[in-house]
Amino acid sequence: MDKNYLKLVIVGHVDHGKSTLIGRLLVDTGSMPQSKIDEVKTVCESLGRPFEFAYLMDYMEEEREKKITIDTAQIFFKTELRDYVIIDAPGHKEFLKNMITGSAQAEGAILIVDANEGIKEQTKRHAYILSLLGLKQIVVVINKMDLVNYKETRFEEIKKELLNHLTAVNLTPKYIIPISASQGDNIANKSEHINWYSGPTVLQALDLFQPMVASENLPLRFPIQDVYNFDNQTILAGQIESGAITVGQEIIWLPSGQKTKVKAVTKWLPTVPGGGQDLKESTAGHNIGLIITDDLKLTRGEVACPLEQAPKTVTQFKARMFWMSAAGIKTDEKFLLKCATQEVTAKIGNINKVLNSSSLETIAGQTDEIKETEVAEVEILTEQPILVEDYNFIPELGRFVIIKSEDIAAGGIVTK
Repeated sequence: MDKNYLKLVIVGHVDHGKSTLIGRLLVDTGSMPQSKIDEVKTVCESLGRPFEFAYLMDYMEEEREKKITIDTAQIFFKTELRDYVIIDAPGHKEFLKNMITGSAQAEGAILIVDANEGIKEQTKRHAYILSLLGLKQIVVVINKMDLVNYKETRFEEIKKELLNHLTAVNLTPKYIIPISASQGDNIANKSEHINWYSGPTVLQALDLFQPMVASENLPLRFPIQDVYNFDNQTILAGQIESGAITVGQEIIWLPSGQKTKVKAVTKWLPTVPGGGQDLKESTAGHNIGLIITDDLKLTRGEVACPLEQAPKTVTQFKARMFWMSAAGIKTDEKFLLKCATQEVTAKIGNINKVLNSSSLETIAGQTDEIKETEVAEVEILTEQPILVEDYNFIPELGRFVIIKSEDIAAGGIVTK
């Protein structure tokens, strides 16, 4: 995907039609090979059923199990304007894990609601997660309008209830669109059945989303992922999370505080003899190998920053987190905290507020425990200094996961 593309997530209650919507998007944009569509048609006919767009997703799942080359985490479709990547996560825990760890940082979201069933607990929880992660570009689709005879009154009823909840979590959807994914209403083309609606189709609304502001204008942050030694030369490998890095630039490594200069920047290119291309400069989003002028003892987790704009490392910060583990957490219990490539032992010093992630009702003010699916405002204490940033400034250094009993137990964002 060489041209401009946008990363998108589709979230909502498990039975509200996400697979059908994704299947319809793939077909209506010509992004699904006709041979696969024909195979699904054959299967549906053999079962005596009409064509099911959701079966396209089931077909892909089957291929994934057979290890056929379909991406296990991302689904692609395109419009005339741009390419899209749907970050596919089957449930809110998987979605949050992907988002927090940065493996799938979405730029926009579709929140789907069943017109017949209405708003469910998972709908509200997913809305909160979108808010927690700072997603601002959101389209809501009220699906299965065909099951309620395309009634405007039903659409307005759900719209009013949903807006009340979204406002409470500081979300403002760009559009709320009545659709029927199975029938194709208002997906790629305007629906004849919903002539009372004058807004855009789903694809038109998505094309109005804007890609994230390029993070190369922010200060340099380059976390070391791995350290390699070739021909008596140390190469520091990783991804530039923000800013730019230039040959000759003075940098400081945090949290160790060691200073040096950039000697060389190499971009890995498998098609180039020798595997690499020397660069004078590289910017955010690129994976590079860095060579420095001094023989420093650096390890995974150190973060390169500009010497003249060096941030401070901390052992205490405020955060908002979503607890996912069935086993709760109490203050002073130790855990492993991961932020970018950094790993430190930490604990919760104070739990200032605990919320129900669906109703957003305050469960407790100052307390000493967080339980499964609860959201909490906390103060985290680390045993070693760590470089974190306010999530709204540099998201890549502002999100973290908590590992407890060798599993991801929570994800969160740094607020101060």
